[in-house]
Amino acid sequence: MANKTNQQNNLGTVLQQLQRSYWENTPQRIKLIDAYLVYTVVQGVIQFVYCTLVSNYPYNAFLAGFGCAVASFIFAAVLRMRVNPENKAEYGHQSVERAFAEFVVCNLALHFLVTNYIG
Repeated sequence: MANKTNQQNNLGTVLQQLQRSYWENTPQRIKLIDAYLVYTVVQGVIQFVYCTLVSNYPYNAFLAGFGCAVASFIFAAVLRMRVNPENKAEYGHQSVERAFAEFVVCNLALHFLVTNYIG
């Protein structure tokens, strides 16, 4: 019993250290992208739960919306990798502005395709 309590305390302290390190060492730009990543995950989960519990009547609308959430998450994850200062060795030759411009263009193309798919 004491061993289980000790493990829970260790997990709690590790999570607290992780949270403190994230808030102190992560740049504001990365935090904003992380918030967008969480938003896209929540959006996809809500769409999936709605489709399974309520109805999937316009199935192509569900596919378009869920696919858009997944693709938006992927685009944002790539943007986060390219903007992160710790990845300068790999993406240092590209500017942050170019990475953001590519993110915007990809999202515009994605939403154009999704709109056409819905009908």
